[in-house]
Amino acid sequence: MKTVFAHRGVSSLAPENTLSAIKLCVDYQVSWFECDIDILQDDTIVLSHDSTLDRCTNRSGSLFELNQQDLDGVDAGSWFSDEYRGERIPTLNQLIALMNQYQLNANIEIKSGDVSAEASRRLLAGLDRALNQLDDGREYIISSFNPMLLAEFKRLRPQAPVACLFENHTLNDDWHVIMEWVGAEYIHPQNEGLTQQQVQLFKSKGYRVNVWTVNAKDRANQLFNWGVDGIFTDFPQSFSSKYRKG
Repeated sequence: MKTVFAHRGVSSLAPENTLSAIKLCVDYQVSWFECDIDILQDDTIVLSHDSTLDRCTNRSGSLFELNQQDLDGVDAGSWFSDEYRGERIPTLNQLIALMNQYQLNANIEIKSGDVSAEASRRLLAGLDRALNQLDDGREYIISSFNPMLLAEFKRLRPQAPVACLFENHTLNDDWHVIMEWVGAEYIHPQNEGLTQQQVQLFKSKGYRVNVWTVNAKDRANQLFNWGVDGIFTDFPQSFSSKYRKG
């Protein structure tokens, strides 16, 4: 079964990493989405790709300096369009509730964070607690570019399926050692420059392969023909329902 992941929600139609973008998965029969998580000063875990507020909100400065009570004063939607003015940065708890309500599945990417190792430990512990609130039948994958965080999370939650993210320039000959060290079931390589030979090698070692970020239909078809298991895309609504439903 091939899977299409809505990258940061349906981020071509709504502001990325917001509840609105993720709710659009229901409208387009997309059962899997991808999002990014990081941690605030008071240990609240939120959805955000960036460690700063500048790109996707009406505020500037460090995300980490916020507390949960500050979120009501942050507009995370008007940068995208007036239609989403007043959209809030969601918390992980809100995301879990939405997944349960709409029966959605998630690839949750742990951001490496640039604050401290202790903040990262608290992020992992909070994620572990939040996943306990998922209903039976809900599926998830935990991914990161940081193998140390993934290995630590796998130690915390051995039953969690985890995925190592690789950029082209970090996909070196030792990739399989990193995968083994982490205990990963999935490899998530960058689309640009990915070859059929690499995909075949990943699959021959027993890993499932999900590729980021694939927005061209012909490239998606090529990857699926190579044996890739899934793709992350900003345009999940443009793919056929047999893929969207995962």
